[in-house]
Amino acid sequence: MSKAPTYPGDESITGSHNGMSQHDSSTGGESPEPATCSAPAVADREEKAVALSKFLVFIVLLVAVIGVATATYLLMENEERNDFEAAFAGLASEISTVAEQKIDQIYSALDAYSLFISSQVRADPNTSWPFVTVRDYSVKSEKIAELVGLEVPVFVFCPIVHEEDREQWPSFVLESAPIYYQESLDNEGTNEYAVEDLMNLTIPFLHVYGLAGPEEVQTPGPVLANWQQYPLEDPMFFGGVMLRGYNMLTLFPEISDQFEIAQLTLRPSISFIQFPDEKGFYVESQIMQPVIEDGQLVGVIILNLPWKEFFRNLNIDGLTDTIAVLRGNCNIGLGAASGTKNELSYLISSSSADFFGTLDTHNPKYDDLVVSQEVVHTDVEKSELPEGVCAPTLTLDLYPTEKLELSFQTSRPKLYAAVVVAIFVFTSLVFLLYDYLVGRRQRKFMARIMRQDQIVSDVFPAAIRDRLYEGEQKGPKQDSLLDPLGGGGNGTGGAPLADLFLETTVVFADIVGFTAWASALEPAQVFILLETVYGAFDKNAYRRSVFKVETVGDCYVAVAGLPEPSKDHAMAVCRFARDCVKTMKDTTLKLEVSLGPDTCELQLRVGIHSGQVTAGVLRGERSRFQLFGDTVNTAARMESTSARNRIQISQVTADLLVASGHSDWIAARKSKIFVKGKGEMQTYWLKTKAAKGSKPSQPRCDMPTVDETVSISSGSSSVGEASDNFDPDGVEAMTKIERLVEWNVE
Repeated sequence: MSKAPTYPGDESITGSHNGMSQHDSSTGGESPEPATCSAPAVADREEKAVALSKFLVFIVLLVAVIGVATATYLLMENEERNDFEAAFAGLASEISTVAEQKIDQIYSALDAYSLFISSQVRADPNTSWPFVTVRDYSVKSEKIAELVGLEVPVFVFCPIVHEEDREQWPSFVLESAPIYYQESLDNEGTNEYAVEDLMNLTIPFLHVYGLAGPEEVQTPGPVLANWQQYPLEDPMFFGGVMLRGYNMLTLFPEISDQFEIAQLTLRPSISFIQFPDEKGFYVESQIMQPVIEDGQLVGVIILNLPWKEFFRNLNIDGLTDTIAVLRGNCNIGLGAASGTKNELSYLISSSSADFFGTLDTHNPKYDDLVVSQEVVHTDVEKSELPEGVCAPTLTLDLYPTEKLELSFQTSRPKLYAAVVVAIFVFTSLVFLLYDYLVGRRQRKFMARIMRQDQIVSDVFPAAIRDRLYEGEQKGPKQDSLLDPLGGGGNGTGGAPLADLFLETTVVFADIVGFTAWASALEPAQVFILLETVYGAFDKNAYRRSVFKVETVGDCYVAVAGLPEPSKDHAMAVCRFARDCVKTMKDTTLKLEVSLGPDTCELQLRVGIHSGQVTAGVLRGERSRFQLFGDTVNTAARMESTSARNRIQISQVTADLLVASGHSDWIAARKSKIFVKGKGEMQTYWLKTKAAKGSKPSQPRCDMPTVDETVSISSGSSSVGEASDNFDPDGVEAMTKIERLVEWNVE
């Protein structure tokens, strides 16, 4: 039978918790609300914070990659758009410049041609207006066409025949036409007609066409006679030959308008003229160049300018898929007949030009990219013209097409955006891998921290543990959970954690016979017993709301009323003591099979006392939760002077039970006991009872059970008093030899 531990005058008992709150004796004390700083709570809180941080980081990265990818795509797309716009602006500027230069060349060539004709007339004293035939007209016209870069233009020389000259006109035609025809046929190399054929087709008098055929001009005023033409053949006229002497003023309304402008301004003019063909119609511009003699208009040169050929021969590198819109400012030509705008649209490329119609066909989305250039100018002031007369100009507007824009679009924006997304995916994978590795390391670390926290929780009450953690966080030195007290274990970690608890009940329970029993067994067997018994006691303590302070060898120390105050602390400890006595008996019986027959000889001796204690954490090496005070010392004496399978309580504890209406729980000990430092004390036995309706099991040891030593009956204490002199060694039971034989058989 082991001896109870020896405690100095003012006993202290160490516990398994770290720090407690002060309490008031009158109210039982109120502990401060514990902080949620245990390792599981911290781990859960941090895990949620980390998960939220990861989620926020992922959302930020996702938004960032979407934004960066979109911005990259838009920037690259905008760069391509800028490249396209810059390239088109340069191309359109070159087109406008070349077109303007080419038209200026045409106008200059026509002006030179008209001056040449005037000079020829002045140089020949036998020639006078309107009876003028331009020598080698076909050759000169062909040279001018080559000079301005036109392959098959139509040049028409028309002298103005006044009324007084009409009678002489037929004889002039009959005399001059054969020479002109022959020169033209020789130059143009055509064998389809002979001079005689052309003369047969020629109508020498000035005429117009009516319902009955050619009719001589009878109207007063000048006649613009169709005289010389290059090329000689023209499918628009009857028989393929333009008839001589036809009044050009009746051919097209545009000619009359232009002739009026020429008479008023003596300057060239331009208009659009529509011609039929096998596809329906085509449109050309007609330039009328005045021929002036002594400041008077004496004739005109008419050039039909084919725009398809004009645009096709611009010879600009890289010219492709561009819409060219020609706009006339005067109501001459197409607009005069239809009431619509004077507009022509062409799709031009480096080697082709397609006529799109007499309207603006560009895509409106390219309105802001238009490059506009006035290619035909006029230096006539509006004030110089009568009301209703317009000096025509021609504007060239250039627009890109979708096909041209698509030629500048590449897969670069999508590729760059895909690269950004790929970088994000790669970064995310690296982040996930890193997070996994860090998470695995943190899980291992947290598992260790959780185990350490569990150890700390086993050593200290939750409230004290939380106060320790709080003190560690608020203290001047931040230490890890491996050193939760701070100060490196040197006792300098801040103010002491100690509190006074005025109403508590302390219980000591010692295993009788343990020292002798343990000396005969292996260490592992000894610890099997202790772990099994103390584990069962821990469950009883948890069920009865009793706080386990510590175990010292074979002595189990617990207390009620701290760290959380409780008014029924005495009753709780008494119930706990009863449970432990029964648990000890049941446990030793079960372990007898594995640990030997002497195991059931081990029995419990319990002592209980109530009073105030000082509890706290004595910091330093191997810090513990400890109890100090006379109450601890007295409880230890109650245990050491008790008997096996008996629970001895002090007078103070007995008074608390009586005050709570449980006087039937106790029986006064027959004689007083002597307590060191206290003298004689009256103590009491705490009665135990069996479950109702159950039969006590047959004992297998030579010790009596609690139910055998103390008979429970309401209001009776005689049995308790008699049992004070009970000697368990005298009980009749099986001998040890018999039990050994039975144990070996089992």
